Amino acid sequence: MRRNDAIHLGLMLLALVAAYLVPFELLLLAYVVLGPAHYFTEISWLHDRSYYLPHRGIAAALAVVAVVAALIDNASWFGFAMWGALVVCAMLAATVSAIESMLLFMVAIALSAIMYSSGSSLAVIGILIPTLIHVSLFTLIFMILGAHRSGSRVQGALVVAYIVAIATILLLPPAAEIRIASFARVGQDYFGNVGPALGRLFGVPGLVLDTRLTSLLAFVYTYHYLNWFIKADVIRWTAVPKARLAAMAAASAAATALYFYDYAFGFTFLLALSLIHILLEFPLNALALRQLGAAVRGAMHARYASPVAASVARSRSTNAKSSKRPPRPR
Repeated sequence: MRRNDAIHLGLMLLALVAAYLVPFELLLLAYVVLGPAHYFTEISWLHDRSYYLPHRGIAAALAVVAVVAALIDNASWFGFAMWGALVVCAMLAATVSAIESMLLFMVAIALSAIMYSSGSSLAVIGILIPTLIHVSLFTLIFMILGAHRSGSRVQGALVVAYIVAIATILLLPPAAEIRIASFARVGQDYFGNVGPALGRLFGVPGLVLDTRLTSLLAFVYTYHYLNWFIKADVIRWTAVPKARLAAMAAASAAATALYFYDYAFGFTFLLALSLIHILLEFPLNALALRQLGAAVRGAMHARYASPVAASVARSRSTNAKSSKRPPRPR
């Protein structure tokens, strides 16, 4: 196991243990301490890659949409903003022809109509895209792509370990006590809508932000941030001028301090900053989905094409041998 993979596994296990011991405190501290550092450094990294968009001006428009969305009180309109931004980014970054863009747009219109007709679906998608989908599902997709590209069995084992950790929390929920009651209240105020959204999605009435769900959120959020930081040598997000690194560190510390000074205003600021980094990452997310689909198709083609190729080769070999046989005497 390489040193970086060992650190990777150690941090994952550390996040899992902490999620069992202090889920409510971990969720909030990870969000307000690790979160801003992740947002600023990833936005910097995406900026140097033009946000995987044809024009950087589109990224500015996405940032404006994120700020406006942070101020929207209506859950359905917020969900529409998140869904619409994701579709537009997918059309810009993950399609290679006008036909593909048109097909994606038609599918998106059909799905939007279905969600609109079902009443609460847009609200549900608006809650889940910037939370569980962003910090858990897309993290898993990037882990799978990394393991596939490297061909490393150890990285494949890390993917399995991540899935097992989530399953462990869901099947064997912790019985941790709330040590800081104010953290639990704030967590309920700002993450409490995730439970009902999951309940509506999976048809489980009465699902709330209990210890099980809080532990899940604490683990996936903490690991999402840690996973970004330990990839510095891989994706080189630290390869920027020292002045920029210093500015990002100062801005991250100021954002965290703002939250502890006035948590209501601080959370609103962090929400806007979080949404900016999420929307700016949408093009990369869409591109990753396309690449994952290509990898799956390639694996399936190799799996099913190999037996056919072997059968054809055997048939050709048999025919060749038959053609070399001497003629039978008459």
